[in-house]
Amino acid sequence: MPLTHLLLALAVVAVWGTNFVVIKWGLAELPPLLFTTLRFAFAAFPFLLFVKRPAVAWQTLAAFGALHGVGLFGLMVVALRSDISAGLASLVIQTQVFFTIGLAMALVGERPRLLQGAALALAAAGMALIAGHVDQDSVTVLGLALVLGAAACWAGANMVAKSAGRVDMLGFMVWSSVFAAPALAVLSLLFEGPALVASSLAQASGAAWAAVAWQSLGNTLFGYGVWNWLLSRHPAATVTPAALMVPVFGMAASAALLGEAMPPWKLGATALVLTGLALNTLASRNSLRGPSTPNQAVR
Repeated sequence: MPLTHLLLALAVVAVWGTNFVVIKWGLAELPPLLFTTLRFAFAAFPFLLFVKRPAVAWQTLAAFGALHGVGLFGLMVVALRSDISAGLASLVIQTQVFFTIGLAMALVGERPRLLQGAALALAAAGMALIAGHVDQDSVTVLGLALVLGAAACWAGANMVAKSAGRVDMLGFMVWSSVFAAPALAVLSLLFEGPALVASSLAQASGAAWAAVAWQSLGNTLFGYGVWNWLLSRHPAATVTPAALMVPVFGMAASAALLGEAMPPWKLGATALVLTGLALNTLASRNSLRGPSTPNQAVR
């Protein structure tokens, strides 16, 4: 990639990685489901007034909005409230890569390569190391389960986005947010209650609204818009390895800005998961260079 495009890719993964810290800041004043509702509400409005709806079925937009908005971010933000640290969440959520491979195998018959099996084993060892340290200050059983559930929802959203084909992904994000925000609002009212919602909105400071704006504009529209702009101009195997930096930024930002401890077990789990992700990326790059077959490895 040209240097300017590489810098754009790094800017996106920096936004995505440090976003876990921003979520923690927002949750200091806003309950999680309300915070996530506001994120997707402002990702949709007022942009849908001048961003054209992509040429995909309404049910595709609704499915992506449910999986990406309610499933991925709804579950993850609830976990971040008190059940997992920002740094660990940025790492565990990357298991979406392996959930995506599993869904591709089950739904479209794609076959992973041997190297991807080794990658999964390493990542699973990292998850097992984290699971062995639950109920400490960094993660609970519930937090780990919620973020793994969020990763599975992300994988489902990946499959929905793949089925949409090559569309304007900025428009796709804006219009799918139209479906995410109302569902999240209903869940917020049911589980957090109208009184807490009203008082939180009335008392939210400028810092809380800045965190919401960062979620909507920086993470959702800038992040996904630029990432998919890069994917439309370069091979996926060239762009996607940059995503390996997301947990690096996440762990570093969490340690620097939130004071998250980095004991040896956490560093070991990070090394295992990142090595697994790197091996999977290598396997994907090799499959792209090799001859095309109907059941070639997941791209």
